[in-house]
Amino acid sequence: MPVAGKPHVVIVGGGFAGLQCAIDLASHKNIRITLLDRNNYQQFQPLLYQVATSILSPSNAAFALRDVLRGHDNVDVQMDEAVSIDLAHRTVTTASGQTHTGDFLVLSTGSRVNFYGTPGAEQHSLPLYTLRDAETLRTTILNTLEQADRNPAAITDGTLNFVIVGGGPTGVEMAGTLSDTLRQMLKTEYRHLDHIRLKVLLVELGPSVLPMFSEASQHYAASALQQHGVELHLGTSVTEVAPDSVTLSNNSRIPTRTVIWAAGLKADTPTLQPDPKRLHNGRIAVEKDLTITGFPSIYALGDIADSLDAAGKPLPQLAAVAKQAGQYCARHILDIINGEPPKPFIYSDRGIVAMIGRNAAVTELGSAHHELTGLLSFAAWLAIHAALLTIDRARMEAIIEWAWEYFAHEHSSQLIDR
Repeated sequence: MPVAGKPHVVIVGGGFAGLQCAIDLASHKNIRITLLDRNNYQQFQPLLYQVATSILSPSNAAFALRDVLRGHDNVDVQMDEAVSIDLAHRTVTTASGQTHTGDFLVLSTGSRVNFYGTPGAEQHSLPLYTLRDAETLRTTILNTLEQADRNPAAITDGTLNFVIVGGGPTGVEMAGTLSDTLRQMLKTEYRHLDHIRLKVLLVELGPSVLPMFSEASQHYAASALQQHGVELHLGTSVTEVAPDSVTLSNNSRIPTRTVIWAAGLKADTPTLQPDPKRLHNGRIAVEKDLTITGFPSIYALGDIADSLDAAGKPLPQLAAVAKQAGQYCARHILDIINGEPPKPFIYSDRGIVAMIGRNAAVTELGSAHHELTGLLSFAAWLAIHAALLTIDRARMEAIIEWAWEYFAHEHSSQLIDR
């Protein structure tokens, strides 16, 4: 049914889904858009591990929302955090005390780290989900190297042990790249340190890394990680994280001062009233048009939505899924405003990809997931992620940084943030 007047769309969250929805609606001057986010930027989560390992600078993995949406007078960007949402009245209340009521609400607030109740994990490990997480982790790694290089005699068994928890794409990419980066740094920059004492260890509960990939890709990834110097602990979970060690489910103990948590995510939403039906890891149940069940003008997109594929399985928490959901949501809203019959959301599976390290990656292309590994896959990863970047300037800068790191073996962002 057509919406009278100038419809107001309130978007909560400026991640891949929310920002894409805002971009696609912005050119329609008959629509008023309010975009709310606790940050004034969109962060590009797939590249945060490269910020943490000093390959990219933070500006290559975050983009100012006002900059992206400049020139659109019908878009109001507000740096404010949604604390509660009245679904029945489509009203958002923010931390500053403001309220925003829309004809349509789009909820795309993303995820937060899931520590699964592991003792000490939240207090003593470093997550990798936000830009601040990546900068904190980069500083921690560089501080560790600087202190060890200043006084090698004070190095203990765990000083140069870096433990990554979780064998999904984030954990695998972080482990392989961190191992490559550290060994290169010890060779060319931190010459007082013995690379033999350096260890990067990956702990994964399941029997293999990259569980969403094919068995062949999993075998390749595990072999490539080991070739890049990563020690694998598969079929093992972390049962406790202490300031100087982690304890595994087999009762073994790994001394370490740096634990990187990449073991999982859960939906991050403000208080919703009434609270909708939730499924996997707190994700909200949605209809085929991505509206929250029982609320036809309110959408849940991206990581917070339990949207399903054609086989009825939950779609993965990927940037590609979120961007397509944002594009679809904008089209769906326009169809309703124009009185046209909307269509259901159908995710176009273009494949999945994960970086292992220098010249090593796994790519599974298209809905059939045709496997590609090695140098060709490494190049495909670069091309795919460059294409996903939101603005052209960031795309060009990232390509330059990647080329400089690859050919010159130099890292451009080795700054300790105090």
